[in-house]
Amino acid sequence: MNLDKLKHEFRNSYGDGVCSVYFSPGRVNLIGEHTDYNGGFVFPCALSFGTYFLIRRTKEGFFRFRSLNQMQDEKVNLNQLTSPLNRGNWVNYPLGVIAQFVKNGCHFETGADILIAGNVPNGAGLSSSASLELATGVAINDSYGFGKDQLTLVKYGQKSEHEFAGVLCGIMDQFASGMGKKDHAIYLNCDTLEYELVPVKLKGVKIVIGNTNSPHSLDSGKYNQRVAECKAAVDAISPFKKITKLGDLSLTEFNSLSDKIKDVTVLRRARHVISEIERTNQAVKALKDGDIMAFGLLMNASHNSLRDDYEVTGFELDSMVDAARKVKGVIGSRMTGGGFGGSTVSLVQEESVDEFIEKVGAEYTLKTGLVGEFYIAEIGDGGKRIE
Repeated sequence: MNLDKLKHEFRNSYGDGVCSVYFSPGRVNLIGEHTDYNGGFVFPCALSFGTYFLIRRTKEGFFRFRSLNQMQDEKVNLNQLTSPLNRGNWVNYPLGVIAQFVKNGCHFETGADILIAGNVPNGAGLSSSASLELATGVAINDSYGFGKDQLTLVKYGQKSEHEFAGVLCGIMDQFASGMGKKDHAIYLNCDTLEYELVPVKLKGVKIVIGNTNSPHSLDSGKYNQRVAECKAAVDAISPFKKITKLGDLSLTEFNSLSDKIKDVTVLRRARHVISEIERTNQAVKALKDGDIMAFGLLMNASHNSLRDDYEVTGFELDSMVDAARKVKGVIGSRMTGGGFGGSTVSLVQEESVDEFIEKVGAEYTLKTGLVGEFYIAEIGDGGKRIE
């Protein structure tokens, strides 16, 4: 995005004066889906596109919010910072983060003018919401001198999602947006928050994101239903082995206890989570060993499990993945993000990328009637001030 144009838009909205500019990225998860809220491992990376957050403190008793991506502007008084707006209002995402500062002892004596612009496609499953939350956290923390560390801001973003958007998400998306590093993926234990930055060295291979343009909506209830089903699996197993989350079980332990889960649907949900944690660990090892083919096979197995056991893919995602796997030079392809629409991620040999985009795009449109979009992923840094 052109920063001069963004600052021009800010002046048009709020008048002359200096503003500060912050940025936080979207993310793509290479493998490890729906494991984060189960205390498992994930392997995301921050992207080079995300959310730009322009802010100028004022002497007024309110915050003003405007987004170049949304039609609705809002003004929120300082005495209303801890109360969500109407359900579905986009301002709940930044407001929910600001509320976390208040709830943790930070005091706002004055408000600010805020302009937001993002180039993460909304509904693409690339964490536009986490990107907005972390951009807010970084900007507010720096502008008001609150002195919170980056991990605290990550947690504020997750809390915002829970309390103001009603999505019981894990911490992966916010963690990737806040803690990402250029040319590295994050091997994150979502239980302990211990993590390792793993260099992504894909010799002659590109990460290609395919946006189905079938938008997902995590607040539709399906996501929270999966959370509840995983809890039901824990409740079924815990009388026989003391666990508090599915991530406490190894695959071997799960296989020996799976007969304790009588509900077939709950059994399949648990089987996905525990096998996905195992796949994620294997995939990280494969990347470190330079075995990209093994990584690709694990990506394929991940999608199959998300399709068959977790049931979060759907016609559009499956159609794009099926088309991708037919193209020569594709090493692996899977859905990424929460599912129910959104995007795919594929490892594609560099010389096959153009053919991939052409053939997958054509077959996807033929099958679904929708037009997909494709991006070659560049791995960037986490949230920070840029000007």
